[in-house]
Amino acid sequence: MSRQQEIKKLIDLRAEARLGGGLKRLEKQHSKGKYTARERIEMILDEGSFEEFDMFVKHRCRDFGLEKEQYLGDGVITGHGTIDGRVVYIFSQDFTVFGGSLSETYAKKICKVMDQALLVGAPIIGINDSGGARIQEGVMSLAGYADIFQRNIMASGVVPQISAIFGPCAGGAVYSPALTDVVIMSDKTSYMFVTGPKVAKTVTGEDITTEDLGGATVHATKSGVAHFRADDEDEGIMLIRKSLEYLPQNNLEEPIQTECTDPIDRINDELNDIIPENPNAPYDVKDIIYTIVDDEEFLEYHRHYAKNIVVGFSKFNGMPVGIVANQPNYLAGVLDINASKKAARFVRLCDAFNVPILTLVDVPGFLPGSNQEYGGIIIHGAKLLFAYGEATVPKVTITLRKSYGGAHDVMSSKQLRSDINYAWPSAEIAVMGAQGAVEILEGRKVRSIENDEEREKFVQEKEDEYKEKFANPYVAAQHGFIDDVIEPRNTRFRIIRAFRTLSTKKQTNPPKKHSNIPL
Repeated sequence: MSRQQEIKKLIDLRAEARLGGGLKRLEKQHSKGKYTARERIEMILDEGSFEEFDMFVKHRCRDFGLEKEQYLGDGVITGHGTIDGRVVYIFSQDFTVFGGSLSETYAKKICKVMDQALLVGAPIIGINDSGGARIQEGVMSLAGYADIFQRNIMASGVVPQISAIFGPCAGGAVYSPALTDVVIMSDKTSYMFVTGPKVAKTVTGEDITTEDLGGATVHATKSGVAHFRADDEDEGIMLIRKSLEYLPQNNLEEPIQTECTDPIDRINDELNDIIPENPNAPYDVKDIIYTIVDDEEFLEYHRHYAKNIVVGFSKFNGMPVGIVANQPNYLAGVLDINASKKAARFVRLCDAFNVPILTLVDVPGFLPGSNQEYGGIIIHGAKLLFAYGEATVPKVTITLRKSYGGAHDVMSSKQLRSDINYAWPSAEIAVMGAQGAVEILEGRKVRSIENDEEREKFVQEKEDEYKEKFANPYVAAQHGFIDDVIEPRNTRFRIIRAFRTLSTKKQTNPPKKHSNIPL
């Protein structure tokens, strides 16, 4: 074979590999409203930056006639490229080849790029579109999944891991995305479940559709598995790139600061009047967030899940910051099981990758009732407490209004090593609200007053007395639990100056194998 023939063979093989399962299957992928595996990579990465690995790999199975059907690449495309000039490693499952099912060699390809990502300290992006394990390969396929899971675990907290679900993701396949930092699902074209509708029907008798069992809406609103529900793959791809703007390459680096044209000393007079006079009236905490952050940009995680708490990334003077905020507009901002899990997971993500945390507090307490207690609100609330107490990144806390009971402690209090704690003049820091406190402290006296008018007068006097003492931030400030009471309109500047001051903070936890977070 001449040199020209050798080169032609290479070119022909590359062209064959790029066709995946063939033109008809590629067209069928498009007919479902889905991009192909290669198109997804091209859209995610900077133009011309993709370097592909293992294009010529084939499966090794010789059973069930599979030796007669082989495709170059074996159903997954792997390699590395750049996003905004930063190196990332990526794998994209190709549904046109054996339905994207995972084989021994397919798994080895994924493991190779994950290993290299850890070696160089670069993020890992996984695009999932697979029917699951390749049945013909039996235990070899299962072993391949476990190899990937182990690498997900080793990479956790070392390099950012992002999973995009742009098609089927079922059975053992779901556990790899579940182990990663960010999960994005495309609406109507993706699903995740451990066992499908047919198995559910056989075992439990439940009759349910694929969408209702494991669609993007279900996981974005009910289970909390998906951080983002994208309207389509285009939005999903944008969210992949956007998420990486706020995260460093790895746990040894700092988030990248960008140029900021939004004045750091911008005054926002509307904040002075944003807290309602009625202490029980709701307001939208996101109105505050959008007002104080750079250029009104806020990337909200879990937007449709546990809406009583808000989490996400913004920037202050170009520096990425994670925000956790109680939402008075939903369930009065109370902490419950789902809100505690959601916020704890986000706090640990920020701490793992050196992203400072801003906490905006307006919390009346934990949600009462047998459902919460039976569901383990004690354990789940402890997760959030643990996450804040363990975090060593710069932490700034601002109490906007209510901060009652155990929820006060949990929401990044000074005692959980929050570095700077501010309060607005509207802050109320106490064990409970005035009405509940009077019922406990003066209940016997109240019940002894027979005259209705006198009873109401007495109760009102005691409530006013309690509010005078605790419905303000100054008692906490007297004890040093609040570092300063600030004027709301100056909040942006005070936050930026606080984080600038804390930028050189060094704090470590006691040496240990690992903590035993209450799971």
